[in-house]
Amino acid sequence: MQNKSTINLDFTINSGQTFLWEKIGDAWFGVNGGELLVIAEPFRIVSSSKNARYFFRHGDNMSKILSSINKDTLVRTAVEQFPGLRLMRQDPFQCYISFICSSNSSIRNIKNMLTRLCRKFGNKVEFENHQFSTFPSAGTLANATIKDLLSCGLGFRAKYVREAAKAVNSGKIEFEALRKTDYRTAQDMLKTVQGIGNKIADCILLFSLDKLESFPIDRWTQRILQKYYPEIFDITHGKSLTEKKYTHLHEKIVEYFGPYAGYSQQFLFKMERDLNKKKWL
Repeated sequence: MQNKSTINLDFTINSGQTFLWEKIGDAWFGVNGGELLVIAEPFRIVSSSKNARYFFRHGDNMSKILSSINKDTLVRTAVEQFPGLRLMRQDPFQCYISFICSSNSSIRNIKNMLTRLCRKFGNKVEFENHQFSTFPSAGTLANATIKDLLSCGLGFRAKYVREAAKAVNSGKIEFEALRKTDYRTAQDMLKTVQGIGNKIADCILLFSLDKLESFPIDRWTQRILQKYYPEIFDITHGKSLTEKKYTHLHEKIVEYFGPYAGYSQQFLFKMERDLNKKKWL
């Protein structure tokens, strides 16, 4: 069982998993669905709904996980460089919409889009002496007009967000059912929603639905695999992955990194982006 004090908030929040967080003074304030969180060092978490204990995956056996993913010098270096980096267990609907909005966008732009969605469609709440807006519900976004969604800066993503919300609101997508089923079935179900491909599905599965074998493959992770593992993973520079190639590559990734491949992805992703001095929140 991991000790709360081992969680490094700056590393964890600034690792591309989540977007609706802001550092005010020495504390991080975040939106997690209809819940608001404030977290400060030494590890103290306050929730507006008193339901925050699962957010940082305190039940994960980190000794076992880190031992499992330490396959080579590169992963060991990343783990040593970012001690306390953890995966989160986010509100599934917020995570789902967030990564649909992430398509062809920067972390800053994603945060801006989601902040506007919250302000326009969420509930305004005062929490710990600050004003926030919660994340809108599936019903609210399913009934939003495209014009209102476009006013939040979503661009081409507006229609995907509304259709994705409709899929949840109608019961076509049920997050708890996805959590309980196997990785491949859950991924295939998410991909029936327009705007969700392999990478976005893997982000949703990894960051909100407990599928720790998920390994989102985007241009950053492709670059990592090509740069550091050319003899293990066959990746052609600059080529997008077909459905078949993505599936085959993921199988090889899990074969190499093991059942907690998602943790290795997060450490490597954080290391490579920081190495390239890319901005976070």
